Amino acid sequence: MAKVPAAAVAASGLVGGYGIARWTKKRPLGGVALAAAGSVAAYEWNRQAGTRAAVGLTAAYVAAFAGSHPLAKKVGAWPAVFAVAGGVAAASWAVTRRGA
Repeated sequence: MAKVPAAAVAASGLVGGYGIARWTKKRPLGGVALAAAGSVAAYEWNRQAGTRAAVGLTAAYVAAFAGSHPLAKKVGAWPAVFAVAGGVAAASWAVTRRGA
């Protein structure tokens, strides 16, 4: 089975969680997708780079989710979601690329 990079999982969780919440009009459903992807990404971050990195990247993931809300008021919802997803993906790649 092909491996999906943790960076892609985390970015997809942020984008997908927002998309699901918006299109279904059920915010908790989007939260489930966000949490599921975050859990998978955290597992991979821990496996690839250790506990400290996983805790830091998980905190960044949660902060990106929270930070997308005020950012959306300035730039719009989708641009904010894509910006924070890109930031988390870049951080994930930077931290885990040494462990691959």
